[in-house]
Amino acid sequence: MAATAVQRPEGETAEEASNLHWPLPPEHRPSVLATRPGDGEEAPVRPLCKPRGICSRAYFLVLMVFVHLYLGNVLALLLFVHYSNGDESTDPRPQHHQQSPQSVPTLGPLTRLEGIKVGYERKVQLIAGRDHFIRTLSLKPLLFEIPGFLSDEECRLIIHLAQMKGLQRSQILPTEEYEEAMSTMQLSQTDLFQLLDQNHDGQLQLREVLAQTRLGNGRWMTPENIQEMYSAIKADPDGDGVLSLQEFSNMDLRDFHKYMRSRKAGSTELVRNSHHTWLHQGEGAHHVMRAIRQRVLRLTRLSPEIVELSEPLQVVRYGEGGHYHAHVDSGPVYPETICSHTKLVANESVPFETSCRYMTVLFYLNNVTGGGETVFPVADNRTYDEMSLIQDDVDLRDTRRHCDKGNLRVKPQQGTAVFWYNYLPDGQGWVGEVDDYSLHGGCLVTRGTKWIANNWINVDPSRARQALFQQEMARLAREGGADSQAEWALDRAYSDARVEL
Repeated sequence: MAATAVQRPEGETAEEASNLHWPLPPEHRPSVLATRPGDGEEAPVRPLCKPRGICSRAYFLVLMVFVHLYLGNVLALLLFVHYSNGDESTDPRPQHHQQSPQSVPTLGPLTRLEGIKVGYERKVQLIAGRDHFIRTLSLKPLLFEIPGFLSDEECRLIIHLAQMKGLQRSQILPTEEYEEAMSTMQLSQTDLFQLLDQNHDGQLQLREVLAQTRLGNGRWMTPENIQEMYSAIKADPDGDGVLSLQEFSNMDLRDFHKYMRSRKAGSTELVRNSHHTWLHQGEGAHHVMRAIRQRVLRLTRLSPEIVELSEPLQVVRYGEGGHYHAHVDSGPVYPETICSHTKLVANESVPFETSCRYMTVLFYLNNVTGGGETVFPVADNRTYDEMSLIQDDVDLRDTRRHCDKGNLRVKPQQGTAVFWYNYLPDGQGWVGEVDDYSLHGGCLVTRGTKWIANNWINVDPSRARQALFQQEMARLAREGGADSQAEWALDRAYSDARVEL
Protein backbone atom coordinates (compact mmCIF):
# COMPACT_ATOMS: atom_id res chain seq x y z
CA MET A 1 0.00 0.00 0.00
CA ALA A 2 1.40 3.39 -0.94
CA ALA A 3 1.00 5.71 2.00
CA THR A 4 1.04 9.48 1.93
CA ALA A 5 4.29 10.90 3.29
CA VAL A 6 3.70 12.42 6.71
CA GLN A 7 6.40 14.29 8.60
CA ARG A 8 6.22 14.36 12.41
CA PRO A 9 8.66 15.19 15.18
CA GLU A 10 8.05 11.80 16.71
CA GLY A 11 6.57 8.88 14.77
CA GLU A 12 5.01 5.61 15.74
CA THR A 13 5.06 2.33 13.84
CA ALA A 14 1.87 1.14 12.24
CA GLU A 15 0.13 -1.98 13.39
CA GLU A 16 -0.99 -4.66 11.01
CA ALA A 17 -4.29 -3.95 9.30
CA SER A 18 -7.35 -5.40 10.96
CA ASN A 19 -10.12 -7.11 9.03
CA LEU A 20 -12.82 -4.69 10.10
CA HIS A 21 -15.50 -4.18 7.43
CA TRP A 22 -18.00 -1.34 7.69
CA PRO A 23 -21.40 -2.00 6.19
CA LEU A 24 -23.10 0.58 4.03
CA PRO A 25 -25.70 2.43 6.11
CA PRO A 26 -29.17 1.18 5.10
CA GLU A 27 -30.94 3.42 2.63
CA HIS A 28 -34.01 3.55 4.81
CA ARG A 29 -32.32 4.01 8.15
CA PRO A 30 -34.70 6.24 10.17
CA SER A 31 -33.07 9.57 10.97
CA VAL A 32 -35.83 10.70 13.32
CA LEU A 33 -36.65 8.54 16.32
CA ALA A 34 -39.86 8.53 18.32
CA THR A 35 -40.60 11.79 20.07
CA ARG A 36 -40.76 12.07 23.82
CA PRO A 37 -43.18 14.06 25.95
CA GLY A 38 -41.57 17.19 27.32
CA ASP A 39 -39.33 17.75 24.31
CA GLY A 40 -41.56 20.50 22.99
CA GLU A 41 -39.21 23.34 23.79
CA GLU A 42 -35.65 23.13 22.57
CA ALA A 43 -32.92 23.73 25.10
CA PRO A 44 -30.88 26.88 24.46
CA VAL A 45 -27.80 26.49 22.30
CA ARG A 46 -24.84 26.03 24.59
CA PRO A 47 -21.41 27.52 24.01
CA LEU A 48 -19.07 25.06 22.34
CA CYS A 49 -15.74 26.45 23.45
CA LYS A 50 -13.93 27.09 26.65
CA PRO A 51 -13.60 30.81 27.49
CA ARG A 52 -10.12 31.18 26.04
CA GLY A 53 -8.17 30.87 22.83
CA ILE A 54 -9.57 31.02 19.34
CA CYS A 55 -13.06 29.96 20.43
CA SER A 56 -13.49 32.25 23.44
CA ARG A 57 -16.27 34.83 23.42
CA ALA A 58 -13.63 37.50 23.92
CA TYR A 59 -11.95 36.31 20.75
CA PHE A 60 -15.34 36.14 19.04
CA LEU A 61 -15.84 39.83 19.78
CA VAL A 62 -12.39 40.97 18.75
CA LEU A 63 -12.45 38.76 15.67
CA MET A 64 -15.53 40.53 14.37
CA VAL A 65 -13.98 43.94 15.04
CA PHE A 66 -10.71 43.29 13.25
CA VAL A 67 -11.53 40.49 10.83
CA HIS A 68 -14.36 42.38 9.12
CA LEU A 69 -16.37 39.29 8.36
CA TYR A 70 -19.77 40.74 7.50
CA LEU A 71 -21.67 43.93 8.01
CA GLY A 72 -24.30 42.16 10.06
CA ASN A 73 -21.76 41.21 12.71
CA VAL A 74 -22.03 44.72 14.14
CA LEU A 75 -25.34 43.77 15.68
CA ALA A 76 -23.82 40.69 17.28
CA LEU A 77 -21.10 42.83 18.80
CA LEU A 78 -23.63 45.25 20.24
CA LEU A 79 -25.57 42.36 21.74
CA PHE A 80 -22.44 40.97 23.34
CA VAL A 81 -21.39 44.33 24.79
CA HIS A 82 -24.90 45.00 26.10
CA TYR A 83 -25.22 41.69 27.89
CA SER A 84 -21.63 41.79 29.12
CA ASN A 85 -22.37 45.06 30.92
CA GLY A 86 -24.36 43.27 33.57
CA ASP A 87 -27.95 43.59 32.37
CA GLU A 88 -29.09 40.39 34.02
CA SER A 89 -32.74 41.21 33.61
CA THR A 90 -32.64 40.36 29.92
CA ASP A 91 -31.91 36.91 28.55
CA PRO A 92 -29.30 37.17 25.77
CA ARG A 93 -30.24 33.85 24.30
CA PRO A 94 -32.14 33.81 21.01
CA GLN A 95 -35.87 33.23 21.30
CA HIS A 96 -36.66 29.77 20.02
CA HIS A 97 -39.78 28.97 18.12
CA GLN A 98 -42.20 27.05 20.31
CA GLN A 99 -42.98 23.57 19.01
CA SER A 100 -45.63 21.19 20.14
CA PRO A 101 -44.25 18.05 21.84
CA GLN A 102 -45.43 15.91 18.92
CA SER A 103 -43.55 18.00 16.32
CA VAL A 104 -40.03 17.84 17.78
CA PRO A 105 -38.10 14.79 16.53
CA THR A 106 -35.08 13.29 18.25
CA LEU A 107 -31.94 12.16 16.44
CA GLY A 108 -29.75 9.20 17.30
CA PRO A 109 -26.07 9.54 18.26
CA LEU A 110 -23.41 10.59 15.76
CA THR A 111 -20.84 7.97 14.80
CA ARG A 112 -17.17 8.66 15.41
CA LEU A 113 -14.20 6.53 14.38
CA GLU A 114 -11.73 5.59 17.11
CA GLY A 115 -8.11 6.53 16.49
CA ILE A 116 -6.62 3.84 18.77
CA LYS A 117 -3.06 5.23 18.39
CA VAL A 118 -0.93 7.09 15.87
CA GLY A 119 0.04 4.75 13.04
CA TYR A 120 -2.82 2.32 13.65
CA GLU A 121 -4.23 0.87 10.41
CA ARG A 122 -7.48 -0.87 9.65
CA LYS A 123 -8.92 -2.38 6.51
CA VAL A 124 -12.33 -1.30 5.23
CA GLN A 125 -14.33 -1.96 2.11
CA LEU A 126 -15.77 1.23 0.64
CA ILE A 127 -16.11 -0.13 -2.91
CA ALA A 128 -17.32 -3.61 -3.74
CA GLY A 129 -14.42 -5.98 -4.27
CA ARG A 130 -11.73 -3.49 -3.18
CA ASP A 131 -10.03 -2.90 0.15
CA HIS A 132 -8.96 0.48 1.49
CA PHE A 133 -6.68 1.08 4.47
CA ILE A 134 -7.31 3.83 7.00
CA ARG A 135 -4.31 5.04 8.97
CA THR A 136 -4.46 7.19 12.11
CA LEU A 137 -2.28 10.29 11.71
CA SER A 138 -3.04 11.99 15.02
CA LEU A 139 -5.33 11.75 18.03
CA LYS A 140 -5.58 15.53 18.60
CA PRO A 141 -7.31 16.22 16.30
CA LEU A 142 -8.69 12.81 15.43
CA LEU A 143 -7.15 12.65 11.95
CA PHE A 144 -6.92 9.83 9.39
CA GLU A 145 -5.70 9.25 5.84
CA ILE A 146 -6.88 6.80 3.15
CA PRO A 147 -4.57 6.33 0.16
CA GLY A 148 -6.38 5.57 -3.10
CA PHE A 149 -9.77 6.82 -1.93
CA LEU A 150 -10.24 8.32 -5.42
CA SER A 151 -8.92 6.86 -8.67
CA ASP A 152 -6.74 8.96 -10.96
CA GLU A 153 -9.64 9.09 -13.44
CA GLU A 154 -12.02 10.39 -10.76
CA CYS A 155 -9.52 13.07 -9.77
CA ARG A 156 -9.16 14.26 -13.35
CA LEU A 157 -12.92 14.30 -13.83
CA ILE A 158 -13.48 16.46 -10.75
CA ILE A 159 -10.88 18.96 -11.99
CA HIS A 160 -12.50 18.97 -15.43
CA LEU A 161 -16.01 19.58 -14.03
CA ALA A 162 -14.67 22.42 -11.88
CA GLN A 163 -13.01 24.02 -14.90
CA MET A 164 -16.20 23.69 -16.92
CA LYS A 165 -18.18 25.46 -14.24
CA GLY A 166 -15.54 28.11 -13.63
CA LEU A 167 -13.64 29.04 -10.46
CA GLN A 168 -13.72 32.29 -8.51
CA ARG A 169 -11.24 33.91 -6.15
CA SER A 170 -11.63 32.41 -2.69
CA GLN A 171 -11.32 35.61 -0.69
CA ILE A 172 -12.86 39.04 -1.13
CA LEU A 173 -11.78 42.00 0.97
CA PRO A 174 -14.43 43.90 2.99
CA THR A 175 -16.35 46.82 1.56
CA GLU A 176 -16.38 50.48 2.60
CA GLU A 177 -19.95 50.02 3.88
CA TYR A 178 -18.57 47.82 6.64
CA GLU A 179 -16.10 50.47 7.74
CA GLU A 180 -18.85 53.10 7.77
CA ALA A 181 -20.99 50.87 9.96
CA MET A 182 -18.06 50.23 12.29
CA SER A 183 -17.69 53.96 12.83
CA THR A 184 -21.21 54.09 14.30
CA MET A 185 -20.42 51.55 17.03
CA GLN A 186 -20.28 52.67 20.63
CA LEU A 187 -17.51 50.35 21.84
CA SER A 188 -15.25 51.44 24.67
CA GLN A 189 -11.58 51.27 23.72
CA THR A 190 -10.79 50.47 27.33
CA ASP A 191 -12.95 47.35 27.11
CA LEU A 192 -11.33 46.44 23.81
CA PHE A 193 -7.87 46.92 25.30
CA GLN A 194 -8.72 44.61 28.19
CA LEU A 195 -9.92 41.93 25.78
CA LEU A 196 -6.71 42.13 23.78
CA ASP A 197 -4.47 42.21 26.86
CA GLN A 198 -4.29 38.45 27.36
CA ASN A 199 -1.81 38.45 30.24
CA HIS A 200 -3.42 41.48 31.93
CA ASP A 201 -0.15 43.33 32.36
CA GLY A 202 -1.55 46.63 31.13
CA GLN A 203 0.40 46.50 27.87
CA LEU A 204 -0.34 45.18 24.41
CA GLN A 205 2.50 43.09 23.04
CA LEU A 206 2.72 42.46 19.32
CA ARG A 207 1.86 38.80 19.73
CA GLU A 208 -1.24 39.66 21.78
CA VAL A 209 -2.50 41.85 18.95
CA LEU A 210 -1.60 39.23 16.34
CA ALA A 211 -3.31 36.43 18.28
CA GLN A 212 -6.63 38.25 18.19
CA THR A 213 -6.40 40.05 14.85
CA ARG A 214 -5.26 36.81 13.23
CA LEU A 215 -7.03 37.55 9.97
CA GLY A 216 -6.68 41.32 9.89
CA ASN A 217 -9.32 42.74 7.55
CA GLY A 218 -8.82 40.00 5.01
CA ARG A 219 -5.08 40.53 4.95
CA TRP A 220 -2.68 38.35 6.87
CA MET A 221 -1.16 40.46 9.63
CA THR A 222 2.51 39.98 10.47
CA PRO A 223 4.61 41.68 13.20
CA GLU A 224 6.06 43.92 10.48
CA ASN A 225 2.56 44.88 9.31
CA ILE A 226 1.49 45.83 12.82
CA GLN A 227 4.57 47.97 13.41
CA GLU A 228 4.14 49.71 10.05
CA MET A 229 0.53 50.48 10.95
CA TYR A 230 1.53 51.82 14.39
CA SER A 231 4.02 54.12 12.74
CA ALA A 232 1.62 55.32 10.06
CA ILE A 233 -1.20 56.22 12.48
CA LYS A 234 1.22 57.39 15.19
CA ALA A 235 -0.12 54.91 17.72
CA ASP A 236 3.29 54.01 19.20
CA PRO A 237 5.21 57.24 19.90
CA ASP A 238 8.24 55.53 21.45
CA GLY A 239 8.40 52.89 18.69
CA ASP A 240 8.89 49.94 21.04
CA GLY A 241 6.08 47.88 19.51
CA VAL A 242 4.17 47.86 22.81
CA LEU A 243 1.01 49.88 23.46
CA SER A 244 0.01 51.12 26.87
CA LEU A 245 -3.63 51.68 27.74
CA GLN A 246 -3.09 55.41 27.30
CA GLU A 247 -1.51 54.96 23.86
CA PHE A 248 -4.29 52.61 22.81
CA SER A 249 -6.98 55.00 24.07
CA ASN A 250 -5.42 57.86 22.10
CA MET A 251 -5.62 55.84 18.88
CA ASP A 252 -8.56 56.58 16.57
CA LEU A 253 -9.84 53.30 15.12
CA ARG A 254 -10.99 55.22 12.05
CA ASP A 255 -7.34 55.87 11.31
CA PHE A 256 -6.81 52.12 11.35
CA HIS A 257 -9.54 51.64 8.73
CA LYS A 258 -8.18 54.44 6.57
CA TYR A 259 -4.69 52.99 6.71
CA MET A 260 -5.81 49.49 5.80
CA ARG A 261 -7.94 50.82 2.97
CA SER A 262 -5.02 52.81 1.58
CA ARG A 263 -2.83 49.72 1.34
CA LYS A 264 -3.41 47.62 -1.73
CA ALA A 265 -3.13 43.97 -0.73
CA GLY A 266 -1.37 41.58 -3.08
CA SER A 267 -2.41 37.95 -3.33
CA THR A 268 0.51 36.89 -1.15
CA GLU A 269 -0.77 39.14 1.66
CA LEU A 270 -4.20 37.55 1.85
CA VAL A 271 -5.30 34.96 4.37
CA ARG A 272 -6.10 32.67 1.46
CA ASN A 273 -4.68 32.77 -2.05
CA SER A 274 -6.68 30.35 -4.18
CA HIS A 275 -9.67 29.91 -6.50
CA HIS A 276 -12.62 27.59 -5.93
CA THR A 277 -16.03 26.41 -7.10
CA TRP A 278 -18.78 24.08 -5.87
CA LEU A 279 -20.04 20.88 -7.51
CA HIS A 280 -23.47 19.37 -6.86
CA GLN A 281 -23.49 15.80 -5.53
CA GLY A 282 -27.21 15.25 -5.00
CA GLU A 283 -29.80 13.50 -7.15
CA GLY A 284 -29.20 14.24 -10.83
CA ALA A 285 -25.50 14.97 -10.41
CA HIS A 286 -22.78 13.30 -12.46
CA HIS A 287 -22.68 9.60 -11.60
CA VAL A 288 -19.08 9.89 -10.38
CA MET A 289 -20.07 12.71 -8.02
CA ARG A 290 -22.88 10.56 -6.67
CA ALA A 291 -20.54 7.60 -6.24
CA ILE A 292 -18.06 9.70 -4.25
CA ARG A 293 -20.79 10.93 -1.94
CA GLN A 294 -21.92 7.34 -1.33
CA ARG A 295 -18.31 6.39 -0.58
CA VAL A 296 -18.11 9.20 1.98
CA LEU A 297 -21.37 7.94 3.47
CA ARG A 298 -19.82 4.50 3.97
CA LEU A 299 -16.65 6.01 5.37
CA THR A 300 -18.31 8.26 7.95
CA ARG A 301 -21.10 5.81 8.87
CA LEU A 302 -23.34 8.82 9.47
CA SER A 303 -27.01 8.81 8.50
CA PRO A 304 -27.78 9.38 4.81
CA GLU A 305 -29.86 12.43 5.76
CA ILE A 306 -26.90 14.19 7.37
CA VAL A 307 -24.50 13.44 4.53
CA GLU A 308 -26.94 14.19 1.69
CA LEU A 309 -27.99 17.51 3.23
CA SER A 310 -24.43 18.72 3.73
CA GLU A 311 -22.52 21.20 1.58
CA PRO A 312 -21.70 20.37 -2.05
CA LEU A 313 -18.16 19.40 -2.98
CA GLN A 314 -15.81 22.38 -2.91
CA VAL A 315 -12.99 22.18 -5.47
CA VAL A 316 -9.97 24.43 -4.89
CA ARG A 317 -7.02 25.36 -7.09
CA TYR A 318 -3.83 26.79 -5.61
CA GLY A 319 -1.47 28.17 -8.25
CA GLU A 320 2.22 28.65 -7.67
CA GLY A 321 2.47 30.96 -4.65
CA GLY A 322 -0.93 29.81 -3.36
CA HIS A 323 -1.51 29.21 0.34
CA TYR A 324 -4.12 29.18 3.11
CA HIS A 325 -2.99 30.31 6.56
CA ALA A 326 -3.93 28.09 9.50
CA HIS A 327 -7.60 28.15 10.47
CA VAL A 328 -10.36 25.92 11.78
CA ASP A 329 -13.18 24.77 9.49
CA SER A 330 -15.98 25.22 12.00
CA GLY A 331 -16.92 28.31 13.96
CA PRO A 332 -18.05 28.43 17.58
CA VAL A 333 -21.78 28.74 18.25
CA TYR A 334 -22.88 31.31 20.81
CA PRO A 335 -26.32 32.79 21.50
CA GLU A 336 -25.48 35.46 18.91
CA THR A 337 -24.79 32.89 16.17
CA ILE A 338 -26.56 30.25 14.17
CA CYS A 339 -25.42 27.55 11.75
CA SER A 340 -25.49 28.52 8.08
CA HIS A 341 -27.08 25.27 6.93
CA THR A 342 -30.02 25.29 9.39
CA LYS A 343 -30.75 29.02 9.59
CA LEU A 344 -33.72 28.86 7.21
CA VAL A 345 -35.69 26.52 9.48
CA ALA A 346 -34.55 27.85 12.84
CA ASN A 347 -37.17 30.61 13.01
CA GLU A 348 -34.72 32.67 15.07
CA SER A 349 -33.44 36.17 14.64
CA VAL A 350 -29.67 36.23 15.19
CA PRO A 351 -27.15 38.55 13.56
CA PHE A 352 -24.25 36.20 12.88
CA GLU A 353 -24.02 32.86 11.12
CA THR A 354 -21.16 30.40 11.08
CA SER A 355 -20.24 27.14 9.40
CA CYS A 356 -21.04 24.09 11.51
CA ARG A 357 -18.89 21.33 10.04
CA TYR A 358 -18.75 18.16 12.10
CA MET A 359 -16.21 16.56 9.77
CA THR A 360 -13.85 17.55 6.98
CA VAL A 361 -13.03 15.05 4.23
CA LEU A 362 -10.25 16.46 2.03
CA PHE A 363 -9.19 14.88 -1.27
CA TYR A 364 -5.90 15.49 -3.07
CA LEU A 365 -6.63 15.63 -6.79
CA ASN A 366 -3.06 15.81 -8.10
CA ASN A 367 0.56 15.39 -7.10
CA VAL A 368 2.17 18.74 -6.34
CA THR A 369 5.65 19.43 -7.68
CA GLY A 370 6.72 21.61 -4.76
CA GLY A 371 5.15 22.50 -1.42
CA GLY A 372 1.39 22.48 -0.86
CA GLU A 373 1.37 20.21 2.19
CA THR A 374 -1.54 20.34 4.63
CA VAL A 375 -0.10 21.38 7.99
CA PHE A 376 -1.55 20.79 11.45
CA PRO A 377 0.63 23.12 13.57
CA VAL A 378 -0.35 21.80 17.01
CA ALA A 379 -1.40 18.21 16.24
CA ASP A 380 -0.91 15.97 19.28
CA ASN A 381 0.54 18.76 21.42
CA ARG A 382 0.23 17.91 25.09
CA THR A 383 -1.58 21.19 25.73
CA TYR A 384 -3.03 24.02 23.65
CA ASP A 385 -2.52 27.72 24.24
CA GLU A 386 -3.46 30.37 21.72
CA MET A 387 -0.54 32.58 22.69
CA SER A 388 1.95 29.75 22.23
CA LEU A 389 1.28 29.84 18.48
CA ILE A 390 3.43 32.97 18.25
CA GLN A 391 6.88 32.68 19.83
CA ASP A 392 10.13 34.52 19.06
CA ASP A 393 8.76 36.06 15.85
CA VAL A 394 7.62 32.63 14.62
CA ASP A 395 3.90 32.45 13.89
CA LEU A 396 2.94 28.80 13.50
CA ARG A 397 -0.24 29.85 11.70
CA ASP A 398 1.79 31.46 8.90
CA THR A 399 1.84 28.83 6.16
CA ARG A 400 3.97 30.91 3.80
CA ARG A 401 6.94 31.15 6.15
CA HIS A 402 6.69 28.58 8.93
CA CYS A 403 5.03 25.41 7.61
CA ASP A 404 8.20 23.47 8.36
CA LYS A 405 7.73 24.19 12.07
CA GLY A 406 4.28 22.62 12.31
CA ASN A 407 3.88 19.34 14.19
CA LEU A 408 2.42 17.37 11.29
CA ARG A 409 2.45 17.86 7.52
CA VAL A 410 0.64 15.71 4.96
CA LYS A 411 2.14 15.68 1.48
CA PRO A 412 -0.41 15.83 -1.37
CA GLN A 413 -0.72 12.54 -3.19
CA GLN A 414 -3.27 12.12 -5.96
CA GLY A 415 -6.30 10.12 -4.86
CA THR A 416 -5.49 10.20 -1.14
CA ALA A 417 -8.15 11.43 1.28
CA VAL A 418 -7.58 12.77 4.77
CA PHE A 419 -10.44 13.35 7.18
CA TRP A 420 -10.84 14.69 10.69
CA TYR A 421 -13.42 15.76 13.25
CA ASN A 422 -13.73 19.50 13.92
CA TYR A 423 -15.58 19.03 17.21
CA LEU A 424 -15.00 17.03 20.34
CA PRO A 425 -17.81 14.72 21.47
CA ASP A 426 -20.21 16.03 24.13
CA GLY A 427 -20.48 12.72 25.98
CA GLN A 428 -24.10 12.30 24.86
CA GLY A 429 -23.56 11.23 21.29
CA TRP A 430 -23.61 14.67 19.77
CA VAL A 431 -21.39 17.67 19.01
CA GLY A 432 -19.26 19.11 21.82
CA GLU A 433 -16.69 21.90 21.83
CA VAL A 434 -14.71 22.95 18.78
CA ASP A 435 -11.44 21.01 18.74
CA ASP A 436 -8.64 23.60 18.96
CA TYR A 437 -6.18 21.02 17.67
CA SER A 438 -7.99 20.89 14.32
CA LEU A 439 -6.16 24.10 13.38
CA HIS A 440 -4.74 23.48 9.90
CA GLY A 441 -3.62 25.27 6.75
CA GLY A 442 -2.34 24.89 3.22
CA CYS A 443 1.42 25.37 2.90
CA LEU A 444 2.88 27.59 0.19
CA VAL A 445 2.90 25.98 -3.26
CA THR A 446 6.46 26.58 -4.42
CA ARG A 447 6.23 24.82 -7.80
CA GLY A 448 3.31 23.78 -9.98
CA THR A 449 -0.39 23.74 -9.13
CA LYS A 450 -2.29 22.10 -6.31
CA TRP A 451 -5.88 20.81 -6.68
CA ILE A 452 -7.93 19.63 -3.73
CA ALA A 453 -11.60 19.04 -2.94
CA ASN A 454 -13.46 19.30 0.37
CA ASN A 455 -16.53 17.40 1.53
CA TRP A 456 -17.79 19.05 4.72
CA ILE A 457 -20.35 17.17 6.79
CA ASN A 458 -22.70 19.69 8.40
CA VAL A 459 -24.21 19.06 11.83
CA ASP A 460 -25.90 21.68 14.00
CA PRO A 461 -24.67 21.61 17.62
CA SER A 462 -28.33 21.96 18.56
CA ARG A 463 -29.62 18.42 18.22
CA ALA A 464 -33.25 19.52 18.04
CA ARG A 465 -32.53 22.17 15.41
CA GLN A 466 -30.68 19.65 13.24
CA ALA A 467 -33.67 17.31 13.55
CA LEU A 468 -36.09 20.06 12.54
CA PHE A 469 -33.89 20.90 9.57
CA GLN A 470 -33.87 17.28 8.36
CA GLN A 471 -37.60 17.01 8.91
CA GLU A 472 -38.29 20.14 6.89
CA MET A 473 -35.98 19.08 4.05
CA ALA A 474 -37.75 15.71 3.91
CA ARG A 475 -41.12 17.47 3.71
CA LEU A 476 -39.94 19.70 0.86
CA ALA A 477 -38.60 16.67 -1.01
CA ARG A 478 -41.95 14.87 -0.66
CA GLU A 479 -43.97 17.87 -1.79
CA GLY A 480 -41.64 18.72 -4.65
CA GLY A 481 -41.62 22.11 -6.32
CA ALA A 482 -38.94 24.74 -6.77
CA ASP A 483 -38.20 25.00 -3.08
CA SER A 484 -37.09 21.38 -2.98
CA GLN A 485 -34.46 21.89 -5.68
CA ALA A 486 -30.93 22.26 -4.43
CA GLU A 487 -29.25 25.60 -5.01
CA TRP A 488 -26.56 23.71 -6.84
CA ALA A 489 -28.94 22.01 -9.28
CA LEU A 490 -27.44 24.03 -12.13
CA ASP A 491 -24.51 21.63 -11.99
CA ARG A 492 -26.81 18.96 -13.39
CA ALA A 493 -26.06 20.44 -16.80
CA TYR A 494 -22.75 18.58 -16.49
CA SER A 495 -24.27 15.26 -15.49
CA ASP A 496 -23.29 13.64 -18.77
CA ALA A 497 -19.88 15.28 -19.11
CA ARG A 498 -17.03 13.03 -20.16
CA VAL A 499 -13.28 13.46 -19.97
CA GLU A 500 -10.55 12.03 -22.15
CA LEU A 501 -8.78 9.88 -19.59
